[in-house]
Amino acid sequence: MASPNPTYTEIVTTTIENRQRKLADNVTEHNALLRHLKSKGQIKTTSGGRVIVEELEYAENSTFQRYSGYEVLDISPSDIMTAAEFNWKQYAVNVTYSGLEAVIQNAGKEKFIDLVASRIRNAEKTMANNLAVDIYSDGTATSGKQIGGLELLVADSPTSGTVGGIDRGTYSWWQNNIVNTSTITASNIQTYMNQLWIETVRGADTPDLMVFDDAFFRLYWESLQANQRFTSDRRAAAGFTNILFMDQPVFFEKSGDGGIAANHGYFLNTDYIRLRVHPQRNMTPLREKTSVNQDATVIPILWAGNMTISNSARQGVLKNP
Repeated sequence: MASPNPTYTEIVTTTIENRQRKLADNVTEHNALLRHLKSKGQIKTTSGGRVIVEELEYAENSTFQRYSGYEVLDISPSDIMTAAEFNWKQYAVNVTYSGLEAVIQNAGKEKFIDLVASRIRNAEKTMANNLAVDIYSDGTATSGKQIGGLELLVADSPTSGTVGGIDRGTYSWWQNNIVNTSTITASNIQTYMNQLWIETVRGADTPDLMVFDDAFFRLYWESLQANQRFTSDRRAAAGFTNILFMDQPVFFEKSGDGGIAANHGYFLNTDYIRLRVHPQRNMTPLREKTSVNQDATVIPILWAGNMTISNSARQGVLKNP
């Protein structure tokens, strides 16, 4: 069915298409973890497939040996690779306007552009807010249609459950680290952080980002009150408050807003964590849809992807029951 006003149709479509990249960028800039993944190139487009696949190295080559002279060398094949599979998750937000707003109440197309732009910004914030919540989730909301966030990938119970199709109870190399204590205070939080840091490090492979809820961040902050504190100017300039630990940033997210769980802190090696996005569903506007029984038009903006992990042993969670 034709739009009630083709001129406004063109304005709306052009405005949304021109802001598509900005929409995607603003979603990633909305959250310290997403922004960090973006800065490291860990927001990756994935062209398609039944599922999103992450290839994994789970073992060393078993043929390594020390030998002497004519000793026979082991040339047997080594099973060192497998893959984790993550399902596609789909999100949508809609920009809607009626004929009353577009044709009758708006005097001139400039005013209409302001109307459309304001609704795009609202759609942008809506998507950003919900993704910011979901990157900390366990992926069970809306009957499992939610992306699997840190509560799934870096779990409170790392010896049970399935992630990426792999049973964590069966394969210890697929389990993240955890320090779980009921006695975290400003006087001992650094001891527990040191413990978790040591458990997640492998040579030069270390956590490069820590995200704490506001309670843990405050305790760590208070533990430094008597000392000079150093923050990262580059990250602080992006609008996110942080304190350094082992020369890596510690950010805070407020709990209670549906995002990070209360009394949680994550030690993340983001070389192994990605946000995988389909290039044709990366905050992508579809063609407008005009109602058959209303004087109204809708333009859906769609996103599809999931969070993935390829090395659980380099991740950790600090929690207070």
